Amino acid sequence: MRLTDDCFSNADKAREYLEAQRWPDGPVCAHCGSLKATALEGAKHRDGLYQCNDCREQFTVTLGTVMERSKIPLNKWLLAIHLLGASKKGMSAHQLHRMLKITYQSAWFMCHRIREAMRDDNADPLGGGGKIVEADETYFGKRETRIPSKQRGKRPYIKRGLAADKRPIVALVERGGSVRSFHIGHATKANVSKIVRENVDRETRLHTDESRLYNDATRLFADHQTVKHSANEYVRGDVHTNTIEGYFSIFKRGMKGVYQHCGEKHLHRYLSEFDFRYNNRVALGIIDTERAVKIIKGAEGKRLTYRRPDGASL
Repeated sequence: MRLTDDCFSNADKAREYLEAQRWPDGPVCAHCGSLKATALEGAKHRDGLYQCNDCREQFTVTLGTVMERSKIPLNKWLLAIHLLGASKKGMSAHQLHRMLKITYQSAWFMCHRIREAMRDDNADPLGGGGKIVEADETYFGKRETRIPSKQRGKRPYIKRGLAADKRPIVALVERGGSVRSFHIGHATKANVSKIVRENVDRETRLHTDESRLYNDATRLFADHQTVKHSANEYVRGDVHTNTIEGYFSIFKRGMKGVYQHCGEKHLHRYLSEFDFRYNNRVALGIIDTERAVKIIKGAEGKRLTYRRPDGASL
């Protein structure tokens, strides 16, 4: 089934589209995985309700996804998914609140649930034989929690350098391929080395700047080349970090120009959003409608509730 304008204006059409994407071979019970289900019809049952012939439980296409138990019509969900996936630098909750005619609180929570669907659980390492992976770190936004110091203890914190009070982000990008970014508590050599070691194939050619955070890379990978930015060296043959710098540029323009503010505890969700769009970009042959389908499929098996059972908020 194709994504048409009717899917964005009609809740029934949107439900049929979601069912076609999630269940291409027919309804699948979200409780037991059975393929034997009966559609419940009539005035007593809401549209899209099925009953499993094996476990006898009832389910809909939203059960077991980030859309579960939402009162927002499915056509508005589908439009939000399409807009958030198609906007290169993101779309603010205020913009969705005005366009979808829902409350700002609902739009904000909807955006976070869509970002959860965008989260990639792929653990396969980046790179490989003959491939190049660029690694770099950046800093964005002011810390909301200070890193304790063994030397200073509880004495007042003295800011040192421009990045001392900002949130560190480490990113890895495979040239012509995917990116992975991580928000870490403190950009130490141990923390950064752990991320690089766990996410990059050992046969990879690694390119970084002259930061001492990557000193261990020489013995871990097939090759490790650096460019010395402090000496105005940015490209030497095919050695550069311009690809990852380009990703950081898109991320920061979106965060400053569109979202403007981001709580530190939510930063990892925004990184998942920008990672998803970069990894499913037009240059890789993925168009907007295909990106929406990937988000729909990624929503399965994920839940994001406003308050967790332990009482903590999102």
